[in-house]
Amino acid sequence: AAFAGSDSQLIADVDCTTEGKALCDSNGVKGYPTIKWGDPADLQDYQGGRSYDDLKKFADEKLKPMCSPKNIDLCDDEKKAEIQKFQGMAAADLDAAIAVEEKKLEDAESEFKAEVQKLQDKYQALSTEKDEKIEAVKNSGLGLMKAVKSSAPAGSDEL
Repeated sequence: AAFAGSDSQLIADVDCTTEGKALCDSNGVKGYPTIKWGDPADLQDYQGGRSYDDLKKFADEKLKPMCSPKNIDLCDDEKKAEIQKFQGMAAADLDAAIAVEEKKLEDAESEFKAEVQKLQDKYQALSTEKDEKIEAVKNSGLGLMKAVKSSAPAGSDEL
């Protein structure tokens, strides 16, 4: 309610399991709840606290007009030049450039998942190896040795 009617701030709730699934998929939502913020065409992951006070402070500080093609007057010269470069590209060229960068994101995600799977496989192998070693030690008579030791009379140290 604090941001109702704002020209520059929108707080919205999307159900990613029903009608909002396509929107969530297109914005990289993988877990719930997820908070995104920024330009609707370039939403960013929110990494701050989840209390009302944390969210309110973040909204007050960050959810305001920011540098974008629609607010170019808020951009520094470097960002203005970059926006103008992209605006000057043919639609097909811009689509191709976007596709190249999105492919980099997909590749990074795929590489990450593959490396995590390697770690998981290594962990599983090490865990299995450890379990086998423990079983071998137990089968070697360790338990019986401990039982014999504990059943020996105290102070008995015969040679």
